[in-house]
Amino acid sequence: MRNTILITGGTGTTGRRISAQLAARRLDHRVATRRPKAAHDVRFDWNDGASWSAALESVSSIYLVAPSGVAEPLPAMIPFMELAIRAGVKRFVLLSASSLEAGGPMMGAVHAWLRDHAPEWVVLRPTWFMQNLSEGQLLAPIRDQSAIYTATGVGRVGFIDAKDIAAVAVEALSQSAFASSDLILTGPAALSYDDVAKTLTDVTKNPVVHHSLSEAELSERHMAAGLPKAYATTLAAMDTSIAQGSEDRVTENVFRVTGRRPSSLEEFAVRHKAAWRSQVEA
Repeated sequence: MRNTILITGGTGTTGRRISAQLAARRLDHRVATRRPKAAHDVRFDWNDGASWSAALESVSSIYLVAPSGVAEPLPAMIPFMELAIRAGVKRFVLLSASSLEAGGPMMGAVHAWLRDHAPEWVVLRPTWFMQNLSEGQLLAPIRDQSAIYTATGVGRVGFIDAKDIAAVAVEALSQSAFASSDLILTGPAALSYDDVAKTLTDVTKNPVVHHSLSEAELSERHMAAGLPKAYATTLAAMDTSIAQGSEDRVTENVFRVTGRRPSSLEEFAVRHKAAWRSQVEA
């Protein structure tokens, strides 16, 4: 009987939260990772087709996270997805992004492929993660400099907690009646980085300042931090897109799917305020 859920990217930001929520509900699942350690883990490597069959054994649904460091992941993913369909996998739940339409670049191409080939598919398109502030690229300057550097200006984003993305993913992976769909996921409010800085200031009692840079200045900052020029340029351009209003929206999809409201930034900040404690304070 096929009732196992496979989580690719299983040790990542959303994957490990999905695994925890599936475990809490005692749903059979398997975490795909290149270096398995725990009981639920299975060896899986996008670049090693020999690892795929064992990972797919008894699997009914898959959470798909694109291989890292690949600009256009579809060619790398097609052989695995085709094998999964032949093996009897019914549903595919893809982590994409709010900025990527079906048929567009990166995960947008994977989205279109699943729509055209998968028996059942769900594409999750979250906006920017709140975890970028607490464990991602914005953590160090907030913690060490009390600063946020962006080229977003006063543009707003519906920041979302990764645990809310995971909650939607769990429903999509486990509920047989879940319809194939394209879901843009946001938190409860669209906020500028000035708003973010104020919230962090209020919660941590430490003044945090948002420094508004030009796209070129932000690109230079990324490169100084060690990012390749092409990647640094792309990231900076995404900030400009936010400044122009591309992420200024809020959806009700988290509530519609899970029955509960997504976390606000203030709630998130209260739970994670220890992350921004300076090393001197610690």
